[in-house]
Amino acid sequence: MIDFNPGLIMIFGGILNPFIHDRLRSALLLMLPTLGFAYTLGLEDGTSVYLEVFDYTLETLRVDKLALVWGYIFHIAAFLGALYAIHESDRLQSAMAQIYMGSAIAAVFAGDLITLFVFWELTAISSVFLIWASRTERAFHAGMRYLLIQIGSGVLLLAGTIVLFSNTNSIAFNHIGIESLSGKIIFLAFGIKCAFPLLHNWLQDAYPEATVTGTVILSAFTTKLAVYALARSYAGTDILIIIGSIMTAFPIFYAVIENDLRRVLAYSLNNQLGFMVVGIGVGSEMALNGTAAHAFSHILYKALLFMSMGAVLYRTGTIKGSELGGLYKSMPWTTVFCIIGAASISAFPLFSGFISKSMILTALGHEGYWLSWAVLVFASAGVFHHSGIKIPYFAFFAHDSGLRPKEAPFNMLLAMAISAILCVGIGVYPTALYTILPYPVDYVPYTTAHVITQLQLLFFSALAFTYLMVSGLYPPELRSTNLDFDWVYRKFFPYLIKLLKFQVKFHERQVRRFFITIISDSLKLIDYYFGYDSKLARTLPVGSMVFLTLGMLSLFLLLYLFGG
Repeated sequence: MIDFNPGLIMIFGGILNPFIHDRLRSALLLMLPTLGFAYTLGLEDGTSVYLEVFDYTLETLRVDKLALVWGYIFHIAAFLGALYAIHESDRLQSAMAQIYMGSAIAAVFAGDLITLFVFWELTAISSVFLIWASRTERAFHAGMRYLLIQIGSGVLLLAGTIVLFSNTNSIAFNHIGIESLSGKIIFLAFGIKCAFPLLHNWLQDAYPEATVTGTVILSAFTTKLAVYALARSYAGTDILIIIGSIMTAFPIFYAVIENDLRRVLAYSLNNQLGFMVVGIGVGSEMALNGTAAHAFSHILYKALLFMSMGAVLYRTGTIKGSELGGLYKSMPWTTVFCIIGAASISAFPLFSGFISKSMILTALGHEGYWLSWAVLVFASAGVFHHSGIKIPYFAFFAHDSGLRPKEAPFNMLLAMAISAILCVGIGVYPTALYTILPYPVDYVPYTTAHVITQLQLLFFSALAFTYLMVSGLYPPELRSTNLDFDWVYRKFFPYLIKLLKFQVKFHERQVRRFFITIISDSLKLIDYYFGYDSKLARTLPVGSMVFLTLGMLSLFLLLYLFGG
């Protein structure tokens, strides 16, 4: 049997998708990730496929334990996303979703930077259609900004690859480090896609503008592909600990005051990425195992939360916390699934987030990074506050909005049910996940200290939320626009450019007026002496000419006599 990159199954299937009859198309959408997953299960660790292109040797398939973890969860997420969106009739969106998910899988199994670049850019181009599929003006502009940033990330990746090849004659997608110029350029490319601080706003800008199903799919792949790339190329890079710690902390404050619940989850996504980035920065086997486990768990519970909020948006037409509440009465199953997702992201014992997040925290403690450990503990409490409590509370409880929508469609409920079962199953039986991690696992999550510490943290976070709500100090859910760093490039930079254009035009007019004045005065002077009516142009009488000639001869004679 000929080995090939498993991502190609979904890519080619996505290309064929628009040309297939509706009933067969629905079956194909579910069959493609299923076939890809089955094929990936059969791949052996150490398998490689090489392809000669011009003077380059491309490793189009590289199988190891790190790639397999992402390969497994990406296929699971692809199946759940396809099931959740099976009712959609938009052929272009479903085709692009398959190409997008397949490209992310193909990038994971790439063994060289050129192959990675091809699929990196293909994920950017195909994923933007999930945003544009909303067919609103806001979605169009958000999609354009998203595409510009994602393509820019790919351009940096290509530039870094060229510099790396010129210096080392290698394009291998292995550990790179940030010591060299090429390493710094590629690091920035990965950081943009991973939504590093100050580079993160494309996520909160674009994801909430995507379709109900598009946001679910987007949440699983783009940023986690960047996490994989960082784990592959920059494990043990100390600055990632600082970057990741910041990523875990700052989104909390925005999430607390945000009214759009899908945007709250987008900020929460940033927070969870920070835990993974910290684990990569620590670089120990336990930390990298924790990063891989947390990426696996996070894709499931974050998709579950986006699914539940997507179902609310699908049935009510709004996702504003100020306009929701009381939905548990008519959407009980969606409420239950949302609570399971909230418990998982909050790292409650017996849920998936607990068995992965605690591994990263333990690795930090073992390596002595106590300040970062404290930041991550604070961030854990914040996660429970804005995702564990705020999301289900304001969507399904809080005040009664009077909305009584129907329960979510069956396919949505089924996708949520499978995600919820996996979240609980991994939490109850973590060994199933631990056995596929890149390194041997010597870690027991369910110790008395771990469980009691986490429960105390969750209890005090819940107590703080209750106190703030009862006392009236909690920020109310209001119609508002929260300013983030994207204000700098969306508003300030355009204003600055407009101001500079005005100044340039003003000074251009001044300079132009100055030179025109000089030229005009010069022309007047020339015209005065040499123009048609000037003194030098006039025809003098004969007598005057004789007199002028005698004067000049007399002057010449005097100069000759006295000069000699």
